[in-house]
Amino acid sequence: MVPSDLRYTKTHEWVRVEGDVATVGISDHAAGELGDIVFVELPGPGRALEQAAPFGVVESVKAVSELYAPVGGEVIEANAALAAKPELVNADPFGAGWMLRVRIGDPGQVEGLLDAAAYEALVAEG
Repeated sequence: MVPSDLRYTKTHEWVRVEGDVATVGISDHAAGELGDIVFVELPGPGRALEQAAPFGVVESVKAVSELYAPVGGEVIEANAALAAKPELVNADPFGAGWMLRVRIGDPGQVEGLLDAAAYEALVAEG
């Protein structure tokens, strides 16, 4: 499942842009590869993110994996529900399992991300 209205990174994060705010999460493919997610560590509001730099950690029964910012900007909200229910990332990665909302610093960065077709091709390559 790769929603066509999102942009993607090669490290399997997605971004949904609404005005100057980007909602960020990980793809269904990434959640499936990680297995059952048991912990998510996210930055709080006010933290500055740099595009492609690590911003948090997701821990599953299989592995611990860093999360990378698809765009630079300022964190305006982290999904507090994930502290109590990290499994939302597995159950609904493009909805209730979102991770951050970021005020985008450079809207041009979004254009450099993969569209759905390019992301599907990346996943198919393995």
